[in-house]
Amino acid sequence: MADALYLSLWYPNLRLASLPDKLAAVLGAFAAHDGEAKVYAVTVWPVSWHEAPVFQRVYGRAGDGGPEIRDAVQEGLELMHDDYAYEFQIGWSLWEPEEAADFDRKWARVPRLVRVTAFGPLFDEATYEQEGHIRIDFGPDAPFLEEEAALNEQAAGYLAQNIRQLVDLTAAMEKASGATARLLWSELGESLATRLAARLGQGN
Repeated sequence: MADALYLSLWYPNLRLASLPDKLAAVLGAFAAHDGEAKVYAVTVWPVSWHEAPVFQRVYGRAGDGGPEIRDAVQEGLELMHDDYAYEFQIGWSLWEPEEAADFDRKWARVPRLVRVTAFGPLFDEATYEQEGHIRIDFGPDAPFLEEEAALNEQAAGYLAQNIRQLVDLTAAMEKASGATARLLWSELGESLATRLAARLGQGN
């Protein structure tokens, strides 16, 4: 069963004024790892997820224009508050089959929107303590496992490329933003590494 995949990043003694630079560094890592160089949208949430956004803007996909990442971050974080969360959407492409049930079908790089959220220290009862100062929501983990279909040599190769891309991107985010701790985790609490090992064992 597909699960939602997240990456959490923490920074020591992070001051709110430093959050824009950290966020821009994380978003900037996408362009070098099959992602887009501009953000799709930004939404600013006050106090908790139960509140209505205080700011929201959709710029469109990178090919349609839109601001550079630092300009979008500056606009989104113009209202800097300890109890706000700042969510950015950015494009990232992975290998996926036309139909997951048939690995003989053509594979293609399919764009998906990733959500990158920076948390103020007081947002939603200090959410950052559990989910990171910055949290990246990669969406369903199917492109890394494709658990519902037979795993042949071609499929294993494409999945391996997706996994390498994920590993390289998360390492680049950590290095570029100066994170001192990171955690790749799933919504259901299962380890991606454990599920991947079991998946590859099925293909042997």
